[in-house]
Amino acid sequence: MKAVYYTNFGERPTLESLPDPAPEIDGVVVEVKASGVCRSDWHGWMGHDADISPPHVPGHEFSGVVAAIGRDVGRWRKGDRVTVPFVCGCGACFECASGNQQVCRNQFQPGFTGWGSFAELVSVRYADTNLVRLPDEVDFITAASLGCRFATSFRAIVDQAKVSAGQWVAIYGCGGVGLSAVMIARARGARVVAIDINDEALDLADSMGAEATINAQGKSAGEVVEAVCDSSDGGAHVAVDALGHSATSRNSIASLRRRGKHVQIGLMAGEHLDATIPWDRVVAWELEIIGSHGMQAHRYPEMLAMIESGKLRPERLIGKRISLADAIGELIDLPNKKDPGMSVIEKF
Repeated sequence: MKAVYYTNFGERPTLESLPDPAPEIDGVVVEVKASGVCRSDWHGWMGHDADISPPHVPGHEFSGVVAAIGRDVGRWRKGDRVTVPFVCGCGACFECASGNQQVCRNQFQPGFTGWGSFAELVSVRYADTNLVRLPDEVDFITAASLGCRFATSFRAIVDQAKVSAGQWVAIYGCGGVGLSAVMIARARGARVVAIDINDEALDLADSMGAEATINAQGKSAGEVVEAVCDSSDGGAHVAVDALGHSATSRNSIASLRRRGKHVQIGLMAGEHLDATIPWDRVVAWELEIIGSHGMQAHRYPEMLAMIESGKLRPERLIGKRISLADAIGELIDLPNKKDPGMSVIEKF
């Protein structure tokens, strides 16, 4: 198979011809039809994820067709159109038994604990627990956009924060995760304030229904928080750090009204790993601090139904469509990316 491959963290990947994967006894091999290029892939390439041991193939947001099936797989057949959460639960531990595969202690993550989807083929473990059947109405490009950013935002807004109609939601960072959160919060009837330093991203947030947008470029933390509170009638019921930065995380918490909820979606890595939290405010105002990590396969049907009905339109978040070879430069340049749209590999 052709695949994007690197042998050391931070070194430029290359396009290689590698052995085709064989399915695990509980898994399948998927012929990749589309794969997103995500900032988490960049973090992995830089060595920020302890689960990755080079040599490695990145990529964790994908859709495709089942190409080979392991001996113990019962629910799937060759040719099935599928996607998969970026966290695949083992199906046997306590967390999986309680329906929380997204925090499985034995989880498999394509592109992290195993080789990923910047390739023509990808092996997926625990197939009966984790594969998601795609409706015919959802194309492969759209499906690839769901696996990390959109599904994670769906769980964060719907399941974790339990956003309801009329609530104010402040969303820090209008990349793929943040814009997904804007769309999903609006679909829940919430009123959204979007914060970023990129006018193009804020324009897109506005087009998706954000009631207020704030460009934080050049503003102090206090000025940003004041602007959010002014725009949300005194503070947000829910605030989301969709970026993963010590400043946006702290500002998100400071933007809440009393008894509000802060949801951390953006991964805190590198120098932001040990970001401080204003615990005095958390205690005095009875704030909630909530993490959100992916979404279970069994929660996809509700999201897919909203997509089929047109209530959610994740295809609006898709930007460039690129080739597998182009993914190398796209991965390396992710920190400098200005276009808020998601880049998707479609030519293998």
